[in-house]
Amino acid sequence: MEQNKETKKRALLIGVNLNDGDDFDHSMKELSSLVKACRYEPVGIVTQNLPAVHTALYIGTGKVTEVKETASLLEADLLIFDNALTPTQLRNLQDELDLPIFDRTYLILEIFKERAHTKEAKLQVELASLQYMLPRLVGMRASLSRQGGASGSLSSKGAGEKKLELDRRHIEHQISELKKSLEQISKDRNTQRKKRNVSSIPKVALVGYTNAGKSTLLNAFVDFYLKDESKKVLEKDMLFATLDTTVRKITPPDNQDFLLSDTVGFIDKLPHNLVQAFRSTLEEVRYADLLLEVIDFSDENYKEHMLVTQDILKELGAGGVPALYVFNKADRIMDVSLLPKISENKIYISAKNGIGIRELTEEMNRLLFSSYIDCKMRIPYESGNISSYLLETAYVKSADYLPEGICLELRLRQSDYEKWKGYCI
Repeated sequence: MEQNKETKKRALLIGVNLNDGDDFDHSMKELSSLVKACRYEPVGIVTQNLPAVHTALYIGTGKVTEVKETASLLEADLLIFDNALTPTQLRNLQDELDLPIFDRTYLILEIFKERAHTKEAKLQVELASLQYMLPRLVGMRASLSRQGGASGSLSSKGAGEKKLELDRRHIEHQISELKKSLEQISKDRNTQRKKRNVSSIPKVALVGYTNAGKSTLLNAFVDFYLKDESKKVLEKDMLFATLDTTVRKITPPDNQDFLLSDTVGFIDKLPHNLVQAFRSTLEEVRYADLLLEVIDFSDENYKEHMLVTQDILKELGAGGVPALYVFNKADRIMDVSLLPKISENKIYISAKNGIGIRELTEEMNRLLFSSYIDCKMRIPYESGNISSYLLETAYVKSADYLPEGICLELRLRQSDYEKWKGYCI
C-alpha cells in the first residue's frame, strides 16, 4: 500500500471557523495530520468564518467557487473537509465540484481500517464504515469513480468499490450480520471479564488522546517489571497506532499484581459510529478500578485533549471511574532532574525514558488499595474452601502450613475481610 512521493494524491483542505479561534487552528492542523496518515499530500487550505455551517453546502455558495478555483490552481486531486458532511451536503458539493470529496470521518475510518489487525477490530471498523457509507452511497460512489486508484480501502479499486456497488438492502444485510458477529464476540469478552472480576487483581485501563504515549507507557511497565520483550505492544509516533485491546498482568516486587489494559486512543470529533462499533472494546474502561489518563504534556493543546477524553469517557459511562492523570513526555518541557513530579492526582513522567514508573506504581497502589485490609488468618484444613478462595482472590504475602491449619498473611478486600475476620489471629 506504500505510495511513493510522485503518486501521492494532492489534497486541498477546507474548514469552517465557527468563532472557535485556537480550537479551529488546532483542528485544521490535526486534519492535516490525518490527511498525511492516509498518505495524501496536503497542498493548501481554504477556510471560511461563519456563524453556522451552510445547511446545503457546508460552506457558502461564494466559497464554493473559490474552492474550485484554488483546487485548479494547486492541481489538487481531492477535497477534504474538516467535519462530517451530511449526505445532502456531500451530494450537493459533488454536483458543484468536479473532484472527489471526503470528510474528517472518512479519513479516520480509513486509518482505522488500515491499522485493524484482529478479527474483532476489523469487524468493528467494517461495521462503522458501512454505517457511514449507507446514507452517502450516491455521493461516495461519485467520489470514488473520480478517485480512481487512490490509496485506502474505501477508495481503492477492489473491496471499497465493490462494497459501494452493492445495493442498499445488501449493505443493510451486511450490517446486520456484522452486528451479530460482534455481539457474540462481546459475549465472549464479558465471559472473560467475569472471570477476571472473580479475582481480586485490580484492573487499570490506559486512556487518553491518540499519540499521547499509552502504548509506550504499557511497554515501560513491561520493561520495568516483566522484562519480557514478547509482552510488548506496537509503539509508534503516529495517530491510532493501537486499535486492539491489550491486557498485561503486571507484577511489581513487594506489591500486589494488577491488570493493565491499553486500547484505541481518542481524537476530537471521533465518529459516533466508531465509538458505537468499538463500544464492547472500550467498555474495558467502565469496569476498571482505576484509569490512567495519559496526556502528552508537550502538546500545546493538551488541555483540549483532556476535555475530549473526558467527553468520550462520559459517553462510555466511565466518567465516574477514579483517574490518575499521567502527564507524559514531560522531559520535553521540564528539567529532567525535576522528574518525576507528583501533585495530588497528577504525575509528570517520561515513559519513553522510563522516568517515573516506580513512583507511578506507588501512586496507583495508594489509590487502588486504600480500602484493602492487611491481616493474618489461620484457616483450619477442614475449611479448605475458604483457604482456596483466599489463595485465589487475595494478595498473599506469605503462607505457612502449620499442624493446626494454614497461616496466611494477606491483603484483601474489606468485604472479604468482614466475611472471614473470625479467622484472624
